[in-house]
Amino acid sequence: MASRRVERLSDLIKQETSGIIQNEMRDPRVGFITVTSVDLSQDLRHAKIFVSIMGTDKEREKTMNALDKACGFIRTRLGSKIRIRHVPEVIFRLDESYEYAARIAEVMKQIKPEIQPSAESEESDESSVEDTSNG
Repeated sequence: MASRRVERLSDLIKQETSGIIQNEMRDPRVGFITVTSVDLSQDLRHAKIFVSIMGTDKEREKTMNALDKACGFIRTRLGSKIRIRHVPEVIFRLDESYEYAARIAEVMKQIKPEIQPSAESEESDESSVEDTSNG
């Protein structure tokens, strides 16, 4: 279980990294990015920053390359914004959980119309059973 300090520092790194990417990076390859979470090691030396990127696969690849190139810049900016003895090494990872959830929601929408007619027929069967028991 993560300590309270690690959790607070992870949240702070998430907020600051998001601000740095949105406001301070000038790389045109960087698309629409959301910092979803930060996984900070217990010794506070390594930070995996998970990002969700909107766009095509090619745009995601370009954005990830730009983020990988900007790790040093982002780490330096984090060091100036966060007062800790050692600024963690920054590693970016693509978070595909939102895309996965959207894909599941789409499948559920396709399945739902197929399920509803059978549910309605079960309700009519139950009402006919109730009618015979009352009579």
